[in-house]
Amino acid sequence: MSAPATLPTEAPPPERCELAVVGGGIVGLAAARELAARHPARSLCVLERESALGVHQTGHNSGVIHAGVYYVPGSLKAELCVRGARELYGYCERAGIPVERCGKLIVATEPGELARLHELERRGRANGVPGLARVDAAGIEELEPHARGIAALHSPATGIVDFGAVARSYARDVLESGAAISTACGVESIAVVRGGLRLTHARGVTEARNALLCAGAWSDRLAVAAGAEPDPRIVPFRGAYLRLVPGRRELVRSLIYPVPDPALPFLGVHLTRRIDGEVLIGPTAMLAGARDAYSLARLRALDLRETLAWPGTWRLLARMWRAGLTEIHHALSRAALVRAAARFVPDLRPSDVEPAFAGLRAQALARDGTLVDDFVFSRSERALHVRNAPSPGATSALAIARHVADEAERTFALG
Repeated sequence: MSAPATLPTEAPPPERCELAVVGGGIVGLAAARELAARHPARSLCVLERESALGVHQTGHNSGVIHAGVYYVPGSLKAELCVRGARELYGYCERAGIPVERCGKLIVATEPGELARLHELERRGRANGVPGLARVDAAGIEELEPHARGIAALHSPATGIVDFGAVARSYARDVLESGAAISTACGVESIAVVRGGLRLTHARGVTEARNALLCAGAWSDRLAVAAGAEPDPRIVPFRGAYLRLVPGRRELVRSLIYPVPDPALPFLGVHLTRRIDGEVLIGPTAMLAGARDAYSLARLRALDLRETLAWPGTWRLLARMWRAGLTEIHHALSRAALVRAAARFVPDLRPSDVEPAFAGLRAQALARDGTLVDDFVFSRSERALHVRNAPSPGATSALAIARHVADEAERTFALG
């Protein structure tokens, strides 16, 4: 888990600005950076609810730069992930941020997974993922000596980075452009007023002609406050990781993933080498009782009430209860989580791991119980909303920024 950004972000929020970006995670910061670069003459501010930047999804993730293998061709995820990964590598190299194209193996361990592996290969090639190759059992061992499987898809363009460091660099770019970033400014209400929006937040009021809301786990709540539709609802999924003890890190050279369940937008229990040399196992994927439930014990009445009151939650549970029970087992049993990873790294033992950290995925859930498996953007009066941008949101952040900046120019007449 990366440290929170330490930047001069405690400046008082402006009383007025032309553009307000709500949310200081990696997507909000990338969007603010893009808008400030395009329109330097327009006053812009970033309002972040926490006391530091990037402390939620940006700072609690595995650090993987996804290449675009998984996503339906023609979807926003497919387009923006492939383009965003390419732009992110270039940005990190220019900014001096450590980054590594370590590659990924997606491993099939039984014949029933081969059709799904073939479909992933088809998607990856359709999406323009560079260097994608099918390998056999011998090829798996050559790339990952401790891994076993009957076939795998190798993505050499998949990489690793510290997304917290990337977000801090985006924030520096925003500040150097002359824009303001103010933390501890959780937005409490949004009202349309003459000539703009009144954003009431924890440090007062900011009036903006237009706003871009990139609020992650709170995106649906703020969208509804601004007059947008309640569908989709954000439901939080808690993902916990284990890490290999230092003496067993040699079991994994790069990234080893299972063939995912096509019914879910999650990638399954995998092994991830991080840019600092740690190796993670996980994550779990369990409905959480709070949008910041980094501890299993944390419950927030409003968050839980909103999740349980949403019709889609019950439709999802009725359809996916078996998968839910598996995730609960993984969350409660270290041995069960290790066994899931040992399917493709048989040398793994429970004694090889220790607790690492947990993250929260802000996952959009439609009213009909469908887990939304694409990025979702919407608009309301004088506002644009990033409604769903979980993984590969961090990978795609620069491309998402261009996408929403283009839309802002059309919608807000920023020319």
